[in-house]
Amino acid sequence: MAQNAFSPSLNSRIGSLCGQKPLIACHTGSWMCTRVFYGWWIVTGCLIATLMGNALGFYGAGVYLHAVAESKGWPTGLVSGAVTLFYMTSALLLIPVGSAISRLGPGPVIGLGAFATAVGVAGIGRAGELWQAYGAFLVMGIGWASLSMTAIATTLAPWFERYQGRAISIASLGASVGGMAGVPALLFGIRRVGFGVTTTVAAVAVIAVLLPLACFVLKRRPQDLGLLPDGETPRRTVGTNGASHWTRAEALRTNALRSVVATFGIGMMVQIGFLTHQVTLILPSLGVSGTSTTVAATAIAALLGRLVLTRFADQINERTMAAAVLALAATALTMLALLPAPMVLVGGSVLFGLAVGNVTTLSPIIIRREFGAVSFGAIFGTASSGIQLTAALGPSLFGLLHDVSGSYRLPLLIGAMLDIVAATTIACSAPRQSGH
Repeated sequence: MAQNAFSPSLNSRIGSLCGQKPLIACHTGSWMCTRVFYGWWIVTGCLIATLMGNALGFYGAGVYLHAVAESKGWPTGLVSGAVTLFYMTSALLLIPVGSAISRLGPGPVIGLGAFATAVGVAGIGRAGELWQAYGAFLVMGIGWASLSMTAIATTLAPWFERYQGRAISIASLGASVGGMAGVPALLFGIRRVGFGVTTTVAAVAVIAVLLPLACFVLKRRPQDLGLLPDGETPRRTVGTNGASHWTRAEALRTNALRSVVATFGIGMMVQIGFLTHQVTLILPSLGVSGTSTTVAATAIAALLGRLVLTRFADQINERTMAAAVLALAATALTMLALLPAPMVLVGGSVLFGLAVGNVTTLSPIIIRREFGAVSFGAIFGTASSGIQLTAALGPSLFGLLHDVSGSYRLPLLIGAMLDIVAATTIACSAPRQSGH
């Protein structure tokens, strides 16, 4: 393989983004000599995977919910059940996804995610019966599990030790970019060429982008390329031979892991419930153009929140940060519930967006830091499964409360109260101490 010819200025910019001096990973006798540690290319590939997965899965689900309910005349609460199935399917697959990446590497899993996402997205655009819509969302759930934060964090775990928080935070920026670009693009396409054509084009795009990444870029671990975590030399690398190995059962008996599952399960349930219904909530007041702008602004705010976390991820107390983020989300939901004027709908959505990215990103950082890299795939897969099973209730919770009360005020207020409960849980729980 030819030597990578990055310019010094580009190398410096990448090093600056990572909060460190430019990394040189050049190993005598190795077939690879590159100016930038290959782990940062893994981060870039993961960023693109999260962009596509979030644009067409996490954020796209709200667009599909509105488009299907409006075009077919089906009740919002009934269609919300399909979105819940999407998240439940994903949740049930997170444990095998984490284990599969640990054993086989990310390539096969990301490839499966690309294919399943494409089939599901194309299917939802062509669904003519309710059962077909449910089936498409189920297949999309397989894709979302394979492109989720569990898949991304497990992919990155072997590549970084000192900079693991920063690596996960940078990769998760793709989620915000996916929201910024995905929802406006989907809404524009549906308005101009129709729902079916738009979802077909999206399906082709996800295959074209993600399959090459899965086959040629994403590698299992640095040792396979003659490298070491963080791009360190052998004498500077902290060994992992003495690292604790945790079984799932041992980890689940700790208050540290249970508090993370409870906190982020509740926080993600509220977050997914709101984001799934955001388009339906604000569209009557803001119109298509205003809705597209507001959803994009929400994603931009999430990007800004993630950028802050990226800078300080390896220096902060993550549990305190999580409590603050959830309290911010509760404030935004209360504003939206009590003052649903157009400007408040925009401002409250943006304020909520500041919390969105970090609610997703903080759980793997906490678990990776408190339990280490050796058992991360299995432990975080288990934690993510519990978090997502709880989170999957969000779309149906918001939808059913909306149908019962006739507005979104009740689900928004209940969501705010649940976020306060989650913030209190993580703030009052102690991190895991070293050792079993």
